[in-house]
Amino acid sequence: MKVRTRVAPSPTGDPHVGTAYVALINYCLARKHGGEFILRIEDTDRARSTPASEIAILDSLHWLGLSWDEGPDIGGPHGPYRQSERSAIYQEYMQRLLSEGHAFKCFCTQERLEEMRIAQRAAHQPSRYDGVCLTYSPEEVARREAAGEPYVVRLKVPNEGICVVEDSRRGPIEFEWKAVDMQVLMKSDGLPTYHLANVVDDHLMEITHVVRGEEWVSSAPKHLLLYRYFGWEPPKFTHLPLLRNPDKSKLSKRKNPTGILFYRRMGYLPEALLNFLGLLANSATEGDEVMSLQEMTARFDLEHVSVGGPVFDVSKLDWLNGRYLREVLDLRGFMERAGSWGFAPDRLERIASLAQPRVERLSDLGPLVAFLFSGRLAISAEALRSGKLDDAALREALTFALREVDTLPEFTAVALDTMFKGIAEETGRKVRDLARPFYVAITGSPTSLPLYDSMELLGRDLVRERLRGALDVLEKAS
Repeated sequence: MKVRTRVAPSPTGDPHVGTAYVALINYCLARKHGGEFILRIEDTDRARSTPASEIAILDSLHWLGLSWDEGPDIGGPHGPYRQSERSAIYQEYMQRLLSEGHAFKCFCTQERLEEMRIAQRAAHQPSRYDGVCLTYSPEEVARREAAGEPYVVRLKVPNEGICVVEDSRRGPIEFEWKAVDMQVLMKSDGLPTYHLANVVDDHLMEITHVVRGEEWVSSAPKHLLLYRYFGWEPPKFTHLPLLRNPDKSKLSKRKNPTGILFYRRMGYLPEALLNFLGLLANSATEGDEVMSLQEMTARFDLEHVSVGGPVFDVSKLDWLNGRYLREVLDLRGFMERAGSWGFAPDRLERIASLAQPRVERLSDLGPLVAFLFSGRLAISAEALRSGKLDDAALREALTFALREVDTLPEFTAVALDTMFKGIAEETGRKVRDLARPFYVAITGSPTSLPLYDSMELLGRDLVRERLRGALDVLEKAS
């Protein structure tokens, strides 16, 4: 049996280091056994999925040095590799479930479902669909459908018994069927949910090993039930622990930078970041911790992947990246990496066009543009407070901006201009009163290059980190 693994990110935001971690483990597992590694884009969430996010995912994984045998960018015999292009396939299997009695149409409104959940919480019962629509006769279902009532399609789940999920690292995990929800498989717009699309795709793409995050453990019974209903052999499951902060909390962008693009913009080498993620998966028990992707693959053993929640320790990443910069690169290589990181011709041209009207001597360039080549900035609460906003208004504006930064489909100066106008309107402030503290937060100075252009040059991840840093400074000073 040829080993076939996959990574299936959703293009709904900036590429996460957790995605790279899962991708690396799947890559190493496939390559170690002479198998194939697949990239699939799970974009059934039409409201949040964007082409820009998909491009960022592909670029980030390529930047890290990972490649795949089949995917949306290169094609393959099991395509299409975007779920949004596979609707007809899912409809076929959805109809099969309905005709064989393994799924049913649910006409419940959101209001009725919310009332049900409130009653279940009050009775200290697990939140689970109560099966009202299962009691409808075929005539009643047909009448409602003919009347144009919207519906979703739900999975039929046994009311009694135990489901055993065999996990290659955790052993058997038992679930009572009565605690498993009758999952929505097809939304009212006719698009599948993750659960149906995931199982159908993994089977049709001949995936032999599903290695994914532990947040999907609770969904495994629903997936196994679908495999049973279709009469398919399920793949081998391994659920990886979530990456953790040093305090053991879940790695989250609300606490620490989690975007691959942040680490790229900060000047980490892709080999070092990939090496670091590899050590989180399989620690080096002997020899040097500096390893190439080929060496990581040769050493890889799924049985040795930690299930205890590996710690994403940035200080360890700094140490490893420093070794690459000092020991792996020669001087010419160092110069080339430094040039491609911050001194690419198109980037320098953009910076020069912004700086030229603002300098009297070329020596003015250093202080003026230094913030574009820095990571975290050393700013003071006094500098942030130098405008017209008090601490409460400052925190409100920074918090609002931090939230809005993540919602922008495109991170451009034009989009940021619109965002700031929205912040001014929401907070009842003038844009010019907001500008001064944001200049300090983003550039380290109350005056600098144009704010929105500067934010675009820095990128979403680094801007997010600087806004968070400004909030931390205010919090410590209050």
